[in-house]
Amino acid sequence: MTGTADDVGGPTDRRTGRSSVAVVEAYAELARRVLAGPARLGRTRLVAVDGPSGAGKSRFAARLADALAALSGGRPPVVHTDDLLDGWDDQVTFWPRLDEGVLGPLREGRPGAYRRYSWVRQSFLPRPVPVPVAPVLVLEGVTAARAVVRPELTLAVFVTAPASLRLERAVARDGPEILPELRRWHAGEQAHFAADDTANHVDLLVDGAPTLPHDSDRYYLRIG
Repeated sequence: MTGTADDVGGPTDRRTGRSSVAVVEAYAELARRVLAGPARLGRTRLVAVDGPSGAGKSRFAARLADALAALSGGRPPVVHTDDLLDGWDDQVTFWPRLDEGVLGPLREGRPGAYRRYSWVRQSFLPRPVPVPVAPVLVLEGVTAARAVVRPELTLAVFVTAPASLRLERAVARDGPEILPELRRWHAGEQAHFAADDTANHVDLLVDGAPTLPHDSDRYYLRIG
């Protein structure tokens, strides 16, 4: 991969320092690529959709799940890492909870489960969310494609967008009162991605703030 995520100006080519070229690609073709790929988490093909908050990861994951459902006849489970966080301070440290409840069982060919965190109640809800053994599992969220899980990924995606736009999106969604925590969260993301070198170890770099006209339900913009 030649592109890397630049938090302010967007992706650039490391060799030239110039902006990378965006190419329109179909979710349907990406879904075929996933289904044709090897299952590395037990019998499951694990797809990680990573990137900073507000970049468009959830939308990308949902569109890919829709495309997979159209091809395979069943929508794959989608696990959002935000649902496993024990509040703001669990940005990176939630992973053992995910591995024990979801990835570990699937690794052994057994269904997994997790309890969803309620940001309103500030506690985990009692009822577990089941995660069946399926041909594909989509894992979406910050640090989803971290180094420890790379050997088990069938596909790793990094969605990027300018920091100012990501901040604007988050405030519009959750309100300005979250700004202090959000700025601390963004700093933590940046530190993690730098240490993990995430964007340079994924299979696909996606523009989460495209300006090129396209049907966003069927297509995305790959940065190459």
